[in-house]
Amino acid sequence: MTTHQPAPTELAGAVHSLKILTVNTHKGFTALNRRFILPELRDAVRTLSADMVFLQEVHGTHQHHAKRYEDWPPTPQYEFLADSMWPQFAYGRNAVYPHGDHGNALLSKFPILRHENLDISIGTQEQRGLLHSVLDVPGHAEVHAICVHLGLREIHRKQQLGLLCKVLDRLPSDAPVIVAGDFNDWRKRADGLLAASGLKEAFVSEHGAPAKSFPARWPLLCLDRIYVRNATTHHPQVLSTRPWSHLSDHAPLAVEIRL
Repeated sequence: MTTHQPAPTELAGAVHSLKILTVNTHKGFTALNRRFILPELRDAVRTLSADMVFLQEVHGTHQHHAKRYEDWPPTPQYEFLADSMWPQFAYGRNAVYPHGDHGNALLSKFPILRHENLDISIGTQEQRGLLHSVLDVPGHAEVHAICVHLGLREIHRKQQLGLLCKVLDRLPSDAPVIVAGDFNDWRKRADGLLAASGLKEAFVSEHGAPAKSFPARWPLLCLDRIYVRNATTHHPQVLSTRPWSHLSDHAPLAVEIRL
C-alpha cells in the first residue's frame, strides 16, 4: 500500500457529514467520443464542492490525445480535475497500453494516509481494479474509500464482487467504509452479494431501488452505485440534467454521508 505524508488533522473539529460524488469520466470525452470536454467536466464538478470524488475511466497519460487536442491538460486527468480544490488524490492504474494508461482515482479534501490499487481483472480482455484509500477524517480513526470499476460480463462481476467482499472482510469491523463507482450491474445482483459484508446502497435505502445512470441523457440502466458501512446515506441524487447529461456517457451520483 502506498503511504502518504499528509498534514495532521488531530486538532481539527470532528467531521460528521461528507458530500460524495462518483462519476465515470469516459476519459474526458462525451458519449461516442465526439468531443473532448474534460475542462467543462472540471467546472461542473467544482460547483458541487464534494468532499470526495470517486472517478472511473480517468487517464493518467495519453500521448496521442495530448498531441491532438489543444486543451489536453499537461498533468494527469485526475490531477487536472483535483486542481486547487482537492489537495489530496490517489490513482489506480488499471489499463496500460503503448500510448498511455487509465484507471480509477479518488479526489479528497481530507488527507489520504495510504492507498492501494487491487487488480481484479478476469482474463485479458478487460482491465479492472479496486482503488482502496484510507483517509484521515477528523473525529474518526480511519475512513476507508474504495473506488470500483467492474467488468461487463456478469460471470466476471460475480468474481470481482467476491474479491471486493474479501477486501471488506479484512477491514476493521467498526470503521466507516464508502464504496462507490461503476459496477456495470445492470442486472442488479450486487446488493445481495455485498449485503453479507454489511454494505447498504444509498438509493436502495432511500428509494428501494438502485439509481438509473446510463446512458446519461436518458438513464435506463442501473450501472453505478454508492454503498456504505458504519455510516448512513441521505439525499442521494442522479445528476442527469444539463450540464451533466452532456459531460459523460454515465450520469454522476451524489449523496450526503453521515458518519
